[in-house]
Amino acid sequence: MDKVERKLNKPNPNAPAALSQFAFLIGRWRFDARFKSADGEWQAFHGTWLGHYILDGYAIADEYQMIGPSGKPIVLGMNFRVYDSAQQVWNIKWLNALDGTWTDLTSEQFGGARFDGQSVTYVFKAERGAQWPFTRATYTNISKSHFTWRGEKSDDGKVWSEFMVVECHRSKGKKPS
Repeated sequence: MDKVERKLNKPNPNAPAALSQFAFLIGRWRFDARFKSADGEWQAFHGTWLGHYILDGYAIADEYQMIGPSGKPIVLGMNFRVYDSAQQVWNIKWLNALDGTWTDLTSEQFGGARFDGQSVTYVFKAERGAQWPFTRATYTNISKSHFTWRGEKSDDGKVWSEFMVVECHRSKGKKPS
């Protein structure tokens, strides 16, 4: 059991040091989200975010679930995050469990993941059926007990407008070691 716990809560000692850039996601989180609908009104949602190390501590998986007014998931999926040391780039993929699609979140075409010490940002092209072609995701206000995820949309990849803000708070209980 201890070996399993280590794998969930700690990176492999031989994993790339860059893996620590997303280590803030490790653990159980609850969140409140505000989403701007097409008519410009802000709607409130809530959900959970659960992050842990996978593949013997060489990668991070984080499961995201947003609950709608009916109590059912309206967003349900998992991010897979791994650092390619040879290319010095992040590979981050989103698996949308509700429609069975994959999205590349850190394409070189859009500059990959960018870290400035205070925040993490990446741009990705939306999948089929999206209301806008480009999304920019930014993680800010990162601490041991909180982080903010901000989503911005764009039709051209140049002019951005905020469409969602997710305030995440670490759930009570066992914290990662």
